[in-house]
Amino acid sequence: MTATQAPNHHAHYPPFRGTRGAIAALSMVFGRGACTDLAIRLAEPRPTDRLVDVGCGPGAGARALAKRVAHVTAADPAPVMLRVARLIPSSRNMTWVRASADDLAIDTASVNVVTALATVHHWSELDASCREVRRVLAPGGRFVAIERRIASTSAEGLASHGWTPEQGERFAEECLTGGFERATASVEHEDGNEYVAVVAHVG
Repeated sequence: MTATQAPNHHAHYPPFRGTRGAIAALSMVFGRGACTDLAIRLAEPRPTDRLVDVGCGPGAGARALAKRVAHVTAADPAPVMLRVARLIPSSRNMTWVRASADDLAIDTASVNVVTALATVHHWSELDASCREVRRVLAPGGRFVAIERRIASTSAEGLASHGWTPEQGERFAEECLTGGFERATASVEHEDGNEYVAVVAHVG
């Protein structure tokens, strides 16, 4: 598997920090509604659910998800993202934590839903991260990963941030290897946008 074929094809990018990281965080505060709406449709969150949003950034998606569930843990490895997130009013059923996909630092089988919105392509370790997401999910739990659909693995710059359908299929396979009982990849449309989504289930 080459770097451009891998679902985590931007794993080598430097972490968000400093002025550049703050600008990136501010750019992510708005405009995430369609991706979040798709996550809600695919994850089918319930009012009693506990949810983890991995790679939450400044938290636009996490805040919307918090309106649907009992509690959201919004996790991101970049302190600058969490600093910006905490400047924006949030509901009381949210917790902000510095954590990465391969080390979520929460109890085993303690949540019902995990979401990863436009972030898996940055994960450093796919196998460890899939096992970690599987670990924290309770029986019946759902994991939803969504990326913007891109045209080709040869795309460059911002056009490369996302997945081809084939990369989605590869990530579904990673989920199965990581211990999920079922995992499917699909191309989805939401509010005029096109995405590649993977939904994995715990039995």
